[in-house]
Amino acid sequence: MSTTGALALAQVMAHCGGSPAAATSFIARAVATDPRDPEPYSALEHLRRELPAEVTAVVAAANTIGPMLARAYLSFVDGDMDEAAMSLGAVTGYQPDVPWASAPWFGDERFLGAVTPAAIAEATMRINDYDRDLDTDAVRESLAPWFQAIEAVCDRHADPDAMARMAVLLRVCGRTDASFALCDQADAVRRVPFTEVVRAGTWRHIGNRVETAAAFRRALALDPANWSLHLDLADLAAEGDDFAEAAALATRGEELEPDDVTMRAAAAAYRARSTGSVADLNTFTELTPQVPEPYRRTLIDYAYARGT
Repeated sequence: MSTTGALALAQVMAHCGGSPAAATSFIARAVATDPRDPEPYSALEHLRRELPAEVTAVVAAANTIGPMLARAYLSFVDGDMDEAAMSLGAVTGYQPDVPWASAPWFGDERFLGAVTPAAIAEATMRINDYDRDLDTDAVRESLAPWFQAIEAVCDRHADPDAMARMAVLLRVCGRTDASFALCDQADAVRRVPFTEVVRAGTWRHIGNRVETAAAFRRALALDPANWSLHLDLADLAAEGDDFAEAAALATRGEELEPDDVTMRAAAAAYRARSTGSVADLNTFTELTPQVPEPYRRTLIDYAYARGT
């Protein structure tokens, strides 16, 4: 459908059809045809001027592409740049192969100069929420304005925690060098454990277990009481068939967080595999139904493989 046709149908649905929600969906189709075209965005503003209460209600209940796109753009118009970024992140995550962020407003200095690093970080997490394949040339091209926004916002206001979260998107898009570089940039401001966790994830993504473990250990040095990091290191040791180390690490994690079922199950599984303890195997068997998949199956394979 052409942009002109979609906008004409939006007008019909807004008035004769009596459905502002349907109208915003048709406008979204027009935007998808060419996100760089300013006309559909003008149509959104016009629709809100004509039907302010109705459009406000649609935007407030937004949970589909059209209303979410309307929320993103109209938030920009209203000066709420953080909401604009997060709403567009949700839209982008649902259809990452459409260059939604090529919209004129997204590259506007009013947006890039005001949106917070925390909001861009949250937006990038939303892009990754839908479990789409983002490691393709087409998606990387569509997400190019997001990469540029990350650079602009981090240069303006370097927030280490937010930068580490943004680095996750770079990793899942296959831009591992850029992900490492952003982690290094975050470290230059202030070292925080999460940056090392993200760096570990990137090393793991490219298959380097040694560097993965080193990054997790640096994170643990910054946050020694973090039981989850002990579990991460235990899992990594188990992948390398070092079940004595896995058991020691998991046991320490269990000491730090004795109420977490997954932590307890992993500790029991690794001790059972390492020592053959029947008591630990029985404990693991009792806890198994409470462990989420696919981690449950991984632990089962480890716990019951001794002697095979």
